[in-house]
Amino acid sequence: MNTAIQAATEEAHNPLVPVVSEIVLALIVFAILFFAIRKFVVPNFEKTFAERTQAIEGGLSAAETKQAEADAKLAELEKQLGDARHEAARIREEAKEQGAQIIAEMREQAQAESSRIVEHGKTQIEAERQQAVTSLRAEVGSLATTLAGRIVGESLDDDARQGRVVERFLADLETATPGQN
Repeated sequence: MNTAIQAATEEAHNPLVPVVSEIVLALIVFAILFFAIRKFVVPNFEKTFAERTQAIEGGLSAAETKQAEADAKLAELEKQLGDARHEAARIREEAKEQGAQIIAEMREQAQAESSRIVEHGKTQIEAERQQAVTSLRAEVGSLATTLAGRIVGESLDDDARQGRVVERFLADLETATPGQN
């Protein structure tokens, strides 16, 4: 009989209409599953999400802090680089000025040395000229005395007389113009 009742109920059962016992059973299983997920799984997800959010926000704030520090360090290094460039330019200018000053001093020393050498040369030439004039006077005097002694026919060995004759002869030579006899 059971099979006959079952067969009769199956014929009467419409597949488009759900069975009430299955719907109730499905709702109970769904409620248990929902409660278990809400009680055990969701808090773990929320905790993990919170930790990740906090880690990301902490990482972002740390990155912003590091970026600010890096920007400050970069600005400081750029300032130091600018200062170093200014210092290098100042040192180059000082070196140029010192070089120009050294060159000017060397020129002055060279001019002074050149003037000293020229003056020494002039002095030496004048001394040699004076020596030559003195030597020529003595020789001319000697020759003039000998010549005058031959012309006059007497010896002019007396020094005083010889000196006067030489002086007069040289004075005559100096006043005479070239080309006159």
